[in-house]
Amino acid sequence: MQLILGDKTVLTIVAALGYGLATVLMKTLSDQSNLILPVMLAMVLIITVLAEIALLRKVDLGMAYVAIIATESLLVFAYAYWVGEGLSSREWMGAGFVITGAALVSY
Repeated sequence: MQLILGDKTVLTIVAALGYGLATVLMKTLSDQSNLILPVMLAMVLIITVLAEIALLRKVDLGMAYVAIIATESLLVFAYAYWVGEGLSSREWMGAGFVITGAALVSY
């Protein structure tokens, strides 16, 4: 388990998936409310924060932030497309800038 948690890529993906899942849960909560969804949201955010703390012990803040935001953005854009909330051309351009910027600063 320590070997898996020590991997920066896995921690980045866990944090990004956590923030992406939190976004999906918040979107679901905006349409319906029940007791289970806020509890799930809190649990997802706790796990996400723990993964991000572990990542920040291994990587500089700027690099971790950019990697998480870029990965999360891809996940949220894919989810928005999947649920039928298409993006405008302006939003696609913005997404492209986020991804391009993340790629530029990661080298």
